[in-house]
Amino acid sequence: MSATEFYRYIDDVSSPLQSFALSLTKNMDDSKDLFQETVFKALKNRDKFRIGTNFKAWIMTLMRNTFINEYRRKKRSSVTSAPSDSLYFTQATPGTTTTNDGITNMAVAELMDMLESIDEKLRQPFWMYYLGMSYQEIADALEAPLGTIKSRIFFARKELQGKALAAGLR
Repeated sequence: MSATEFYRYIDDVSSPLQSFALSLTKNMDDSKDLFQETVFKALKNRDKFRIGTNFKAWIMTLMRNTFINEYRRKKRSSVTSAPSDSLYFTQATPGTTTTNDGITNMAVAELMDMLESIDEKLRQPFWMYYLGMSYQEIADALEAPLGTIKSRIFFARKELQGKALAAGLR
């Protein structure tokens, strides 16, 4: 596909694309940024678009994924601060941190107790997966089919989630 044809495709969907950007961001300035970023990515990746597929769906999926990734990036890097009357808090030396692991240690202990309470058939593959083994490595080590291992890990997660919710952990 030539660059001219690709630009024409973008022109054809620019109005619905801008509307979609506004519906995602709920802010005119952010929607313009999202639109520009999406068009930039579409142009950069135009070789990945296959002729005969739905261009509008392709570019809107690209926009949605761009929005989600940007939201996640902002969420990870967001810093919250509260105003303080004390200068002590504002003049702390950078890089100095103090941690209190008490609550974390309590939560981990409760989770370990919950893990011990689930069936061994679920616990063992879940623990191996938690330690970083791949599904295939677990299947080989336990001499079980790959699908069985995936199911057991899934059911272990579900059971642990239920127990955590019942215990008031998040």
